[in-house]
Amino acid sequence: MDEAAAQGCDMSAEFGVFLPVASGGWIVSRNTPVLDGGWPQNRDAAIIADEEGLDFVMSMGKWRGFGGDTDHWGRSLESVTMMAGIAALTKRVKIWATLHAILHNPVVAAKAITTLDHISGGRAGLNIVAGAYRGEFEQMNAWDEKLDHDARYDLTEEWTTIIKRLWREPRVDFAGKYFTIKDCVSDPKPLRPPDLICAGMSARGFAFSVGHADICFIGGRDEAETRAASLRAKELAASLGKTIKTYAMCTVIHGSSDAAAETTARHYREGLDEGAVLGMLESYGASFAGSDNAMVARARGAFMTHTVTGSPATCAEQMERFMRGCAIDGLMLTFADYREGLRVTGQQILPRLRSAFA
Repeated sequence: MDEAAAQGCDMSAEFGVFLPVASGGWIVSRNTPVLDGGWPQNRDAAIIADEEGLDFVMSMGKWRGFGGDTDHWGRSLESVTMMAGIAALTKRVKIWATLHAILHNPVVAAKAITTLDHISGGRAGLNIVAGAYRGEFEQMNAWDEKLDHDARYDLTEEWTTIIKRLWREPRVDFAGKYFTIKDCVSDPKPLRPPDLICAGMSARGFAFSVGHADICFIGGRDEAETRAASLRAKELAASLGKTIKTYAMCTVIHGSSDAAAETTARHYREGLDEGAVLGMLESYGASFAGSDNAMVARARGAFMTHTVTGSPATCAEQMERFMRGCAIDGLMLTFADYREGLRVTGQQILPRLRSAFA
């Protein structure tokens, strides 16, 4: 057994796409191709991902952008309804939508994801967000000052418990601190248990993610921090008598050569939208008492995620090395140009990765 396998890295790795559901995508720059957050770009990206053999597509739920010259993430579609359209147009790729526990009633959420599962023929997944973005929810009078960070996860734990029970039990009674339901029915049931995904990285959020999700998205300022988070998740899951997969985000900047790709990446960095980054800092600071997180730290260099840069062969090598080094089981990919990026990934990068992790 090689080192990665010994440390819990699943060799049947999965590769998916974080759809550009919000304008600007995952590079905070004036110099990138236009991602408008609209239906045609998201639809086409999902169809190409399906055709090229990627494993999943996911969309986030976003309600307010970060401003700046590009109004980064200022335009966005609603996640579940958009993914329902995508589910009807795809054949095999898994369909993961996002809901916020402080915003969506758990009975409605259970029914929405069940509907998505039926439309997709059993391919649905739910990305659970506890709701940390104060500015987004204040604008709709949905922010509760009495709920601190840990309390929002306590609420989310009840919310998730109700959803899971509604998916498998004929009738549910639940009396908690945040939710009460009486003799509640939710039929039909999903065709199969939908995947549960979460990305909580605080101590409380991490415990929730590992305890309740099937897949935990992790991040770090560097590979050492990412690796530590992945191993910690797997160890905690083992102590709970379960297994969990850890995935990370990755932006792919490809070119005909390594030098060409580096030139493109430099052009994107030179277009950094400082105003949008400041808006992002303010958004996260309102929730995390001014502390920085890995995504915001990376965004100061224009790229919001771990990034690989080079020819397709070089990108594949960098992605494999990152996954093995961090002991992670999958990557969720983003691109500056999704149509071109997904074709290149599907035809020139993914085959190399499938072979490496066979």
